[in-house]
Amino acid sequence: MRKSERTYTLPDPSTGQEVTIVVRRDRRLKRTARWERRPDGSICVRIPAALRRKDVPSLLLQILAERAKQTQTARRRTHDDLARRARKVNRQYFGGRVPWEAIRWVDNMEKRLGSATIGGNTHGHVRISSKIHSWPSWVIDYVVAHEFVHLLLPKEGHSAKFWETLQQAYPKTERARGFIQGYFFALGERDASRSEDTAL
Repeated sequence: MRKSERTYTLPDPSTGQEVTIVVRRDRRLKRTARWERRPDGSICVRIPAALRRKDVPSLLLQILAERAKQTQTARRRTHDDLARRARKVNRQYFGGRVPWEAIRWVDNMEKRLGSATIGGNTHGHVRISSKIHSWPSWVIDYVVAHEFVHLLLPKEGHSAKFWETLQQAYPKTERARGFIQGYFFALGERDASRSEDTAL
């Protein structure tokens, strides 16, 4: 552990469960603290180097209260049909290991079929393009699974490890990728493999 780093364990006001908070002093910060969720569910907080130690606990309680509000907002923004699908995909293919927070349909994706927020206050928020709403359920499950692997492997991008993990978890991966490539080919995307890279 770094000398400028301390770890706290506090109860989450929204769930009652304990949350691990790693606090780091940052000389670049003068007044305002910065925090983000980590993929493992803990919180990393950077605080001004000059902040008094006795003021840290009250600051952390404020951050947990803010986090609880964001969780409530995420739940309101989650679409029930996608949430049921996400829970099923997570349970059936990932053993419930994926740390997703919210999932919803969005209308503003041109090429991408899905996206997931990695890091920051909204880590674990997943968005799925509404244009695939009527696609076969196993293709939608693939898109959800694709984003879930990004949450499980946040530093991998579309590496070989990413694709191997996705194929092992979701058995219809290649079939779904073929469907997506065929869809974009029919739209005039002659380089089907390139279109999938931009889509997912």
